[in-house]
Amino acid sequence: MIKLRQATIEDLPVLLEFEQGMIIAERPMDVTLKREETYYYDLPLMIKDSNTELVVAEIEGEIVGTGYARDIKARECFAFERFSYLGFMFTKEEFRGKGVNKVIMDYLYDWSLARGIYEIRLEVYPSNPSAIKAYEKAGMDTSLLTMRIDLRDRK
Repeated sequence: MIKLRQATIEDLPVLLEFEQGMIIAERPMDVTLKREETYYYDLPLMIKDSNTELVVAEIEGEIVGTGYARDIKARECFAFERFSYLGFMFTKEEFRGKGVNKVIMDYLYDWSLARGIYEIRLEVYPSNPSAIKAYEKAGMDTSLLTMRIDLRDRK
């Protein structure tokens, strides 16, 4: 059975391990990521931030997944005032396909709804079909594709 709870500072070693796992998995999808050790998140700040809900999923007492939602003020051009941005969606490899990500996303959806937020957004690499499929299973669809160029490579 999958149990969810808010992340605590005591979870930091596992969360840092998961973060490095994400970065290692995403490096082949993003040539702009540093090759040496780097970090995506300020995890201690996220744990303490009242506008962020960072959760861990446990199975039999083992942390097997994580994710967060952050309450963000929307730009004036949007028809909504606030949205939840989801990130750090990670499940240990041996627990993938067991519904961990869906349980985390459903929890973060409920957290957002409780705050009066109806718009949910996240980013995913287009070359990561398994993640895209998981997010589609959770009801999401594609909104925007980010394009980029490194002008040093331009001919």
